[in-house]
Amino acid sequence: MSSHDPRSSGCTPFEEELINAMNDFAHSTATPAFDTADMVHRTRRRRATLIAGVATALIVAGGGTALASMTGGTSPTTAEKPMTTATTATTATTKGSDYKKAILLVDFGKGGGPVAVDFTGTDLRTTKGQFLKADIKLGTVSSVNSPGCKPGSVVEVTPHAPKIVKAGDTVNVKLCVG
Repeated sequence: MSSHDPRSSGCTPFEEELINAMNDFAHSTATPAFDTADMVHRTRRRRATLIAGVATALIVAGGGTALASMTGGTSPTTAEKPMTTATTATTATTKGSDYKKAILLVDFGKGGGPVAVDFTGTDLRTTKGQFLKADIKLGTVSSVNSPGCKPGSVVEVTPHAPKIVKAGDTVNVKLCVG
């Protein structure tokens, strides 16, 4: 058989060599191994991390909202007292004062209706901070003599419940003299 005669396969020597090389390559590659359990766990960890990151960003961005801080949604610091406690309401009623005069109905305009905020027993600094967060203007601050209250604490806000206060409204505050 000469080099110019056709081979039994009908291919030239170059084509046969190419076919053999391709077959050797195709049969020599290792099959990829997939660890599906590890892939699922890694995906779940990434998803959980992403969700935690988004939740943290939302908390940081919305954590200082007036609604959360005025309804006691955050823990009070040492400089601030809680907005509503059973002891202040009980003390106010047992001493004879009308504690409902320090409750303010605030409408944040988000369709959720007004929120009752009790300022009974809070100091002026805390009250100013809450007004600032709710975009409420502080009006006249006056002092009244009321038995059984802590001096400097809020005794009455005007207008008080059942009137509703919106952002931009002015609220007058009466503090206890002693």
